[in-house]
Amino acid sequence: MPFFRSSEVIGIAAEALEFALQASEDAHPQEYMGFLRGREARQLGLDRDGIVLSEVLVIPGTTSTPESATVDSNMIPNTSRAAGSIHSHPNGVLRPSAADLQTFGKGNVHLILGYPYARGSWQAFDREGEPRRLDVLSVDHPEERFFDITQAEIDAELAEDGDYRGSRGRR
Repeated sequence: MPFFRSSEVIGIAAEALEFALQASEDAHPQEYMGFLRGREARQLGLDRDGIVLSEVLVIPGTTSTPESATVDSNMIPNTSRAAGSIHSHPNGVLRPSAADLQTFGKGNVHLILGYPYARGSWQAFDREGEPRRLDVLSVDHPEERFFDITQAEIDAELAEDGDYRGSRGRR
C-alpha cells in the first residue's frame, strides 16, 4: 500500500448528490449553496485511491435570491476535508457565471445543480470553470458515533460500581 494517497477527487457519493438535489428543489426558486467535504475512497469501502465527495455542508446564515446565494465566510468550518462548493441555478443553466468563478478558487471540484434538479441535471467543474467528469458512487458510509462508547461498555462500568442489572435501569 502506498504511503501517500492520491488527493484527486474521483467521484461523489450518491447519497450526497441526492441530498443536494433535494435541498436545491426545496430552496427553489431561490439558489441553494453548500460546501463539499470528502473522504478517502478506502474509508468508504472502495478499493482505490482518491477522494470521494461524501458530505454537503449547509452553512448557517446563507442568504439566497433567485440569482445568487451568499455565504458568511466566517461560518465556514476550517477543515482539511474541504473539497469544493455546490450550488443550484434555478434557471437550469449548467454553466458557471462570473460570480460563480470567483467562489471556485477554494477546493478542486464545484457542482452546479440545475432545475428541475433531477439525477442528470448537474455538472461538475474544476476551479477554472472547465467541465469535468465526476462519477456518482455508491459507497458505505462509516458509522460515526458522537461518543466512542457502547451501551454494553456503560453497563459494564455501572455494574462495577454497584448492583446494576442491565441497560434498562433495573436495580
